[in-house]
Amino acid sequence: MDEHDRGSAPSLVHTDSVDDSRITQSRNDAHVPDLFPVAGCGASMSGMRDAALPETCCTEPTLWLWAGKAVYVGPSLNIDYHSGSILCFAVGVDAPFTLRDEHGEQWSVRSAAVAPRTVHRLEAHGERMVFAYSDPGVSRSDRILDAASTRTGGFGLRLPSESALLELAAAGSPDPRALVETLCGPEPRQVDERIRAAVRIVREKPGAVVAAADLAAAVNLSTSRFLHLFSAEAGTSFRRYRLWARMLHVGEAVARGSDLTTASVEAGFSSPSHFSDSFHSMFGLSAAALLAMGTRIEILDSEPAP
Repeated sequence: MDEHDRGSAPSLVHTDSVDDSRITQSRNDAHVPDLFPVAGCGASMSGMRDAALPETCCTEPTLWLWAGKAVYVGPSLNIDYHSGSILCFAVGVDAPFTLRDEHGEQWSVRSAAVAPRTVHRLEAHGERMVFAYSDPGVSRSDRILDAASTRTGGFGLRLPSESALLELAAAGSPDPRALVETLCGPEPRQVDERIRAAVRIVREKPGAVVAAADLAAAVNLSTSRFLHLFSAEAGTSFRRYRLWARMLHVGEAVARGSDLTTASVEAGFSSPSHFSDSFHSMFGLSAAALLAMGTRIEILDSEPAP
């Protein structure tokens, strides 16, 4: 459990940024650039320039969002060091990619799962990648990581569903739900109903000032017990999950026509820079750079919370 989550409710909006001290050190040690070059695909945003994607890019980058989940399929991205809030998957559609941990150890693979709060960097060597994010609960997360050909720390390397994933991803119009179902498989048990209720509240009101103590009281738990149970059931801390929910809210708002500044404030970020820093620390690139590529965002019908 995160240090901020022990014993009392975490602070509200202003303390939800990602703790990126290890990430910053990893960037400095590796001498990697802070952002990848911005490229565009004909779509424009206020204050951004349009630019053509490399000729090797043959597919419009697309980001699908739905209840607690996100899937990106598109041109490969050289992702900087970062640490995600929930379980993350990466699949090299055309070629292997290089996955590095914070100590510089690296692996060349076609597929991998990365546990929450695991500092890593990814270097793609092909034209297209799949990045998927899901909050399946800690029981399924551990099973997914353990089922990989190699489990090392927070990494599951070479997923057993790799062949099926490559086939799905190579389709002209890949099905994001099918990708997540193939990646995660069936849930062996339900998440505790009290945590399911808390997750629903966080998803529905990501920008609201709702402290852990308030949610704990709503489900008849002490704050410390709630925070411990949330981490045990969800596989990530309450603070980090709330940050993830706010990121999803920003994506959904942008898909509906909002600008990043307005969307981030509505989602509960204290300032545009707070959102920008949190996004980069969580995903390894800037939101502006991702959108400047011409990334299309699609909102899928919601489904029940896990």
